[in-house]
Order: sequence, then C-alpha cells, then structure tokens
Amino acid sequence: MIRANRVIMGRFLIPQWVVSYSRKKNLNRKTAKIIGRRGNVPRDRSAGRTAFTLVEVLLVLVILVIIGSIAVTAYGPIQRRAYVNAARSQIKAFKTPLNAYLLDIGDYPSSAQGLQALRYPPADLPDPSKWNGPYLDSEIPLDPWGNPYQYEYPGRFDPSQPDIWSLGPDGIDGTDDDIGSWQQ
Repeated sequence: MIRANRVIMGRFLIPQWVVSYSRKKNLNRKTAKIIGRRGNVPRDRSAGRTAFTLVEVLLVLVILVIIGSIAVTAYGPIQRRAYVNAARSQIKAFKTPLNAYLLDIGDYPSSAQGLQALRYPPADLPDPSKWNGPYLDSEIPLDPWGNPYQYEYPGRFDPSQPDIWSLGPDGIDGTDDDIGSWQQ
C-alpha cells in the first residue's frame, strides 16, 4: 500500500525511496527501518523539542527583573517605617534607666553628662556614692541610621523631663524627620 510516497511495512511508515533502495540492495525489513530513520526524512520540529529558545529565556528574565524592581520599590517605605519605629522604641527604653538614675541621684543627668551618665559615674556628681549604676547593661546604642542619640536636660519641650532625640534619616538636627521623646 503506497500513500504519499511512503510505504506501510508492518506498523512502520517508511519512505518510498528506502523501500526501493532496500529492494535494489536486497536488504531486509529491519535494515530498511534503520535506513528510514537515518535517511533524509523531514521531521516535525515540535515533536522532539526539549529546550527553551533564547527569546523565551530572555522574556522570563525581563519578567523577573520587573517583579524584582516592584518589590524593591515597595520595600523602601517599609524599611523607613521600621527604622522610625525602632528609634521610637529605643527612646522609650531610655526612660526606665533615666528614672532609676533620678531616684538614686535626685535629678536627671545634665546635658553635659549626657546619656553616658547611665553607663559611667559622672565626674561632677556632688555625691558619687549615690550612683548605683550602670543603669544600662550595654553601651549606649546608635540610632538606626548610625548616629548617636541626642540628649538635653532640662528639655526644650518639657523642662521637667529630658529631651532625647534621633537626628532621623538625614542626620541633620532640627529638621522635620527628627524623632524625639516629646513626640510620643
């Protein structure tokens, strides 16, 4: 049975030229099948496709870059809020050791003594025996942006309380992004 220049031999569809060649050379069916597989037979390109094309790989990379850039731009404001909240929490945490210092000494550390008076006894204390510190277990931490916390007593906003503040993200004192104890 011949169909479109191909011959059905058993259950295989073999090109006509292979059958003619095998008859001329007196080859058996098995050899004809092998020649037919290796011969110049057009193949369906999508049938044996196992890899991605360069265009497909580049398209996936472009999509990943777009998703990554969206994630990074969304991460910035979240990180800024986290830093602001961390600074506020640290400023609140200074109040407990400052109140313990107040109970022992009778007054808050002066602006000149600063927050270091919570770790080391100030040299200008009237009665050094009252100092029962250190009032902080570790060194005075830096704010989330790497700047030291500022301290002033008596405070500008409440003279009976010390002012403690962070310079904020810009690192400049007196700007709108400063985070202070008076804001809480």
